[in-house]
Amino acid sequence: MVRKSGLREEEMFEKLSEMEERFEELSRLLADPEVIGDKERYLKYSKTYAELAPIVNKYREYKEVIKGIEEAKGILESADADPELKELAEEELTELTEKEEGLKKELTLMLIPKDPNDERNVILEIRAGTGGEEAALFAQEIFRMYSRYAERKGWRVAITDIHETSMGGIKEVVAIIEGKGAYSFLKHESGVHRVQRVPVTESGGRIHTSAVTVAVLPEAEEIDVELNEKDIRIDRFCSSGPGGQSVNTTYSAVRVTHIPTGIVATCQDEKSQHKNLAKALRVLRARLYELEQKKQKEEIDKTRKEMIGTGDRSEKVRTYNFPQGRVTDHRIGLTLYRLEEILDGDLDEIIDRLIAHFQTERLKKEMEKEIG
Repeated sequence: MVRKSGLREEEMFEKLSEMEERFEELSRLLADPEVIGDKERYLKYSKTYAELAPIVNKYREYKEVIKGIEEAKGILESADADPELKELAEEELTELTEKEEGLKKELTLMLIPKDPNDERNVILEIRAGTGGEEAALFAQEIFRMYSRYAERKGWRVAITDIHETSMGGIKEVVAIIEGKGAYSFLKHESGVHRVQRVPVTESGGRIHTSAVTVAVLPEAEEIDVELNEKDIRIDRFCSSGPGGQSVNTTYSAVRVTHIPTGIVATCQDEKSQHKNLAKALRVLRARLYELEQKKQKEEIDKTRKEMIGTGDRSEKVRTYNFPQGRVTDHRIGLTLYRLEEILDGDLDEIIDRLIAHFQTERLKKEMEKEIG
C-alpha cells in the first residue's frame, strides 16, 4: 500500500506510547537500589532516560491538549451549557486545535532518527581560498566568529595548528571545539564562505570577492578509528610563527602521517610534545572517520544526486557583504542585515534556521522511503 505521509498517525502515536512506557519503566529502574549499585547499568539507563525525556514530555503536552479539545467539544455539544461558557469553549477549541497541529509537527520531527554524530565535539578547519592576503584576513575573522559563538555556548576552543600571515591573517587554522552537541549546531557550516568588500590592500576603492573554506568534522573516538602503530609516522620539529620565524627552540611540534591514506595532522600549539601528539591524533582520527563516512555515503548515494547543503567544500554556502552590511545563506535563501553582530558570534538565527531546514529535508527523505 502506498502511503501519502511518513508514519501514519496511528503508528506514530503507538510508537510514542511505547516510548512513554519505556520512560516510566526507566524512571522506576533508576530508583532501584540494585541498579544504583551497578554503575554500568545505571549510566546506560540514565542516558536512555535523558534521550527519551524531551519527546515524552512533548507527547504528554500533546495529550493534555487533546484532553482540553475533548472537554471544549463536550461543552459545545451540551444542551445545558451557558451561552457565555460555550463562547469561551469555542475560543479555546480554536486555540487548542492550532496548538495540536503544531505539536504533531514537532513530534513528527522528533521521531526522525538522530544523526549519531550530533553529540560529538568538532574539529574545525578554516583555510584561506581565493583572494590572497584579503582571504587570509577574512579567515581570521571567520575563526573569531566561531570562537565567539563557542564562547556564547560555553564551549572550549583549542587550536591545534595555525599558519598566520605577517598582516595578521590566517592561511590555515585547525581547532578542536569541545562542548555538548557542538557538532549538531555546527555541522551545516561546512563549505565556501565568500566576502565582498574593499580590501585593506586595495588603493582604488574597488570591491573584491574573496573566499575561505570551512570544514566541520565530528571528532572520532578511539573505538571508531583504530590506529595501528605501523601505519603512523611521527615527525617532531620546532614550532614556527609568521614567515617561518622560530618561536620554539625545542622539538615540541608534532606532525602525524597516516601512511596508508597519506592524511597528515599537525599540532604545534602546546609547549609539551606529548600534548601536541595527543591533539594531532585527535585531528587525524576525525579526518580518517570523515573519510570512512564519505566512502559509505558514496556507496549509498552513488545512484542518487546529492542533496543541496551536504557540506561539500566546493559549495558556496554563505556571502558576507560589507558595503550593504548583509549576510546571505544561499542554501535557505536567508538574508540578514546584521553583519557586525554575526561576525561577533551571534549565529543563533542562522544556525536555528539551517537546523530546521535540514530536519525538514530529512523528514521528506523518511517519507520517500515509506512511499517507496
